[in-house]
Amino acid sequence: MYQVTFSAQSMHELNKLDKLTQLDVIDPISSLKPDDLAHPREPLGKFARGKDVFYRLRAGEHRFYFTVHGDTLHTHYILHKNSLEDFLLRNKLPVSEQQLVEQHSKFWKYLESLTK
Repeated sequence: MYQVTFSAQSMHELNKLDKLTQLDVIDPISSLKPDDLAHPREPLGKFARGKDVFYRLRAGEHRFYFTVHGDTLHTHYILHKNSLEDFLLRNKLPVSEQQLVEQHSKFWKYLESLTK
């Protein structure tokens, strides 16, 4: 079992939800096991951004984008499923186009600005 940590942006998104919804949204990420990460399948996905490996986890109306650091899952972003940012991250574009989206510096700078 993993410990789950949240960025400021992630906590901000969680705090917008009522307590019961927060528990429902957090349950899928807090239930992940090492085997799930080793062999991701829906609702879990995996992609690279530079040298970092990110995971995407669907939880109801939200998407968690996180990295693994030992026994800790650090949630960098929580995005609503109908947002443009989530669409660009999860869209099943051809690989070369998807890689461009993942590497596009303005997009990632925008996502990082959400944490400030």
